[in-house]
Amino acid sequence: MSNTTELSPAIYRIRVAVPVHLYDCFDYQVSAEQYAQAAVGARVSVSFGRQNLVGLITEKLPLDAPLDSRFKLKAITELLDDHAILDEQILNLVKWSASYYQFPIGEVMHSAIPTLLRQGKPYNLLALTWKIIDQKAEDKLKRSLKQQDAYKILKLHPHGTAETILNWSGVETATLKALEKKDIIHCELEPQNFSPEPVQLAQMPLTANDEQKVAIQSIVKSLKKYQAFLLDGLTGSGKTEVYLQAMYEVLKQGKQVLVLVPEIGLTPQTVSRFQSRFHCNIALLHSGLNDSKRLQAWQHAQTGKASIIIGTRSALFTPMPNLGLIILDEEHDLSFKQHEGFRYHARDVAMYRAHLQKCPIVLGSATPSIDSFHLAQLGKLSRLELNHRAGGAIMPKMHLIDLKIAKKQHGISETLIKEIQDRLDKKEQVLIFLNRRGYAPVLICESCAWQANCPHCDAHFTLHKKPYEHLHCHHCGTINRLPDACPQCNQSTLKPIGMGTAKVEESLNELFPNQNIVRVDRDSTSRVGSWQKIYDQIHKSEPMILLGTQMLAKGHHFPYVTLVAILDIDSGLLSVDFRATERTAQLIIQVAGRAGRGEKKGEVFLQTLRPDHPLLNTLITKDYRAFAKETLHDREIALLPPCRYAVMLRCESKSQEDNQKFLNEMTQLLRQHSGDLIDIWGPIPAPMERKAGRFQAHVVLLSTERAKLHFYVREWWQQVLFYKPSSMKLTIDVDPQELS
Repeated sequence: MSNTTELSPAIYRIRVAVPVHLYDCFDYQVSAEQYAQAAVGARVSVSFGRQNLVGLITEKLPLDAPLDSRFKLKAITELLDDHAILDEQILNLVKWSASYYQFPIGEVMHSAIPTLLRQGKPYNLLALTWKIIDQKAEDKLKRSLKQQDAYKILKLHPHGTAETILNWSGVETATLKALEKKDIIHCELEPQNFSPEPVQLAQMPLTANDEQKVAIQSIVKSLKKYQAFLLDGLTGSGKTEVYLQAMYEVLKQGKQVLVLVPEIGLTPQTVSRFQSRFHCNIALLHSGLNDSKRLQAWQHAQTGKASIIIGTRSALFTPMPNLGLIILDEEHDLSFKQHEGFRYHARDVAMYRAHLQKCPIVLGSATPSIDSFHLAQLGKLSRLELNHRAGGAIMPKMHLIDLKIAKKQHGISETLIKEIQDRLDKKEQVLIFLNRRGYAPVLICESCAWQANCPHCDAHFTLHKKPYEHLHCHHCGTINRLPDACPQCNQSTLKPIGMGTAKVEESLNELFPNQNIVRVDRDSTSRVGSWQKIYDQIHKSEPMILLGTQMLAKGHHFPYVTLVAILDIDSGLLSVDFRATERTAQLIIQVAGRAGRGEKKGEVFLQTLRPDHPLLNTLITKDYRAFAKETLHDREIALLPPCRYAVMLRCESKSQEDNQKFLNEMTQLLRQHSGDLIDIWGPIPAPMERKAGRFQAHVVLLSTERAKLHFYVREWWQQVLFYKPSSMKLTIDVDPQELS
C-alpha cells in the first residue's frame, strides 16, 4: 500500500498473495499470537470483498512499517498452516515469474500448490482417518440418509478409513463432522512417513560410448553449481542413458532430480525407464492424477521423500528441498509453453530455477528449438552433441513422394502401399503419421459447393463418425449433428473431403484386411490407461500398423518400427507464422526418428505436393542442424525472435473495429514513452480472425534490448488494463511462441 501518512501503532500485519486477477498483494491484520505463528509461505484464510479465499503469506511486516490510515485493515479469518508450504526458493521463483510474464502474483502463487490445498484443506489431509466409536448408533440416524450411508461405509472399515477415500465414496466432510458432533465417530491423525529412501541401482548402467561419456562427465563436473547444457542428440542416440547416469551421481549425494516431459503420454514410459534403473521413491506430477494422488506426490517432493520427480510443466513450481539436477526432455516441444492464463515457458523458468538452486540443468532434444540454438551460440548454453545412434543403429533413409504424379488409393500412393505390405510380410511394424484427427476436415456439397463451417469461428467443421456421426469444431468445441441434405440447395450430395486419422484408419482396413491397425490420437486415448495399453501392445514385436497424430512423435521408443510414412506435411509449409517451418522440420525429424531404432534398418516416406520445397530438401540432403543454422541466419536478417525479444498483446471483443481502435490508441500511448526503442507491429487481425463468436486482433512489440522492453511494457500494460472496456478481453504474452 502506498501514500503512507503515519507510523503504525502496535498493529501486527502480514502481506498476503490472494488468487484474484489483481497485480498487488494485500495487507491483513493478525493478533500477536498469530503473528508469532505465521510463516512466510504458509496459507491463510482471508475475506476479500464478498469472498472467503485462501491466500499465501509473502511477508511479515515489521511493527514500525508505515500504515496507510485511509484504509481499514481486515483481520485474517484463520491461519491454515503452522509451517511454510512454499519455501523461499519457490517464493522467489514465483515472484520472478509473475514479474517477467506480467501476471498477477496471487494467481501464480496459487497455481504452485495442489488443488486440495488451494481449497483450504489441511496439509495433513491424507493422514486424517475416521473411526466409529459408537457401534450401535443406527437408531440415532433415522432422519439423515447421508449420515446413515456414511455410517454403513465406515462400519465396513473397523480400523478406520482415510477422509479422502470416504470423499471418493460420496461421503461429504460435512457429514463426517455432523457424526462427530453426535459422538458417533472421531477423527485421528495417522503419522505419515516422509523419510527419503536410500537409492539403489536396480540394474547396471549400459556401457556409454565416447560421446555419451563426454556428456555425462560434463554434467557431473557441474554438480553443485549452475550450468545449463543443451544435449543435442540424434533420435535414438542414447540421451536417456546420459540422463540416467548423470542422475545416479546426483542421487548418491542424497539430492533430488526433477525431470520435465512435454505431455502426460510420455510419463508412463519415463517412469518405467527410471524404475527399471533405480530403487527409490519416484513422484509423478501431472494433470491426469486425481487431487489426492497429486497432493501425495507433491508432499513427497516437498518433504524430500521422493528422490525423482517426473512431471509436465506445472511440476516446475513444486518445492524440493534437495534439488540437485533439472532435466527438460524434448525441450523444443510447444507443450512447454502455457497458452492460457499464466503464459509462461517451462524451459525458461526451469533455467531460472536452476540458477536459484545453483544446480545444473540439461535441455535435451534431437531437434533443439531455434531459441536454444541461439543461446548456445551466445554461450548461455553449453552444447553437448550425440552424433551416433546407440547400439550401432543406422539413421533411417528419407524419400519424397510427389503426390502430383503418384498413383493413389484412398489418398495413399501405390509406392507407399507396396512398402507397407513388404514390412508387414516381414513381420515388422509400420508407423503412419497424419497430424489431423477426426474422419475428414471438410464436409462439402458437390452440387453447390456449400461447406460445413463453424458458425462461431473462421474454421471448417471436422466430420467425426464415432461415437456417432457429428460435426465438431476443434477450435471452440461446438458440436452439430450431420445434416441429411445440403442446407443451401437441399441436395443429398454431401461429401467428406480430405483425410483425418479415423478416415485413414477406415482406408487402411480396406487396403490391409486382417492386419492389426492401432490408431493413436486424442480421441482413441481419452480413457484412463488407454495409452498405456496401446504402448504395451506395440512392444510385443507383432506386425502392426500404428496410425496417429503428434502423440506418436514425442520421444517414444518403438524398437520394431522399420517404416514411417508421413501422409501430409504440406499444411505446415503454408502457415503465416514465421515459426511454422521450424515446427514442421522438428515434426518430420521426430516422427522419422521412430524408425530403425532396433536391429533393423528404417526408412521414411513423405507424401507432398511440394517436393521442391527448400525445407524438405535441406532435411533430406543435409540434416536438422543445417536447417537450424540456415533458419537462425534468416531470422538474424529479418530481425525476428530469438534475435529480438517479443511481447504480444492479444485483444478479443465482439467487433474488430473496436479491437483496432483500442489497440491503435494504446500503441500511440506506448510510442510516446518508448520512442524508437520498441518496434510495433500492428494492430492486425489474428490469423483466425473470429473464434467462438468473437473477433481477435493483436500487436507485436519487438526490441533488441530485453530489459528496456520489459521496463516500458510493465508500466504500459497497467495503463492498458486501466483503459480497457469491460466487454473486451486482453492477454499479454511475453516471448510468444505462436501468432494465433
